[in-house]
Amino acid sequence: MSWSAFAAILLMNLVGAAAPGPDIVLVTRYATRSRRHAIAAATGIQVGVLFWCTLTVFGAAALLTAFPGVLSLIQVIGGCFLVFMGVLSIRSGLELRKQPPVDEEEAAARLGSVGKVFRTGLATNLSNPKIVLFLAAMVAPLLPPHPPVWVSVALVLSLSLSSYLLFVFLSTVISTRAIRRRLLAAGPWIDIASGVFFVVAGCALVWAGIQAT
Repeated sequence: MSWSAFAAILLMNLVGAAAPGPDIVLVTRYATRSRRHAIAAATGIQVGVLFWCTLTVFGAAALLTAFPGVLSLIQVIGGCFLVFMGVLSIRSGLELRKQPPVDEEEAAARLGSVGKVFRTGLATNLSNPKIVLFLAAMVAPLLPPHPPVWVSVALVLSLSLSSYLLFVFLSTVISTRAIRRRLLAAGPWIDIASGVFFVVAGCALVWAGIQAT
């Protein structure tokens, strides 16, 4: 596998990671209130990415293609989770409108523990198995038919690390004090908008899973 092919895969992975989706929305929502929570969510997301990348490079896409029912089931379950997440986010936004936080510290405290946020990030990423098909379409044309194990391992780690660095960068920029102060008043609407996005994305995922059965 040439270095140019390796670089091309990483570049396409970064473009895909930066595209609007549940992961980006989740990290952005947390980053408007707490850098620590945003990075915890990004870490959870990247553990999920590492899982999907490992499955993709080692042939899971072929398995999901051979057994579409498995993909459909995961989509339905994942979609239901995203809808649940969306409802919680909308409720949080409505509560914030009634009782807005007095300062940034209280806004961050309302997000819960970083462990909880990490698990939310992980579950959000794992809820969408289509990442396997996306990665397979991106990797397969550039990967040798029988790559050495070290190439596969290096590719998995590089894909995961590159997208993780992108999410950490996003978390750091959005969570700067100047930006957080400006967005604090908009916190309830950010939660509500994020919730609506999750509900719509979840419903679309459930419908795609049902249609595929």
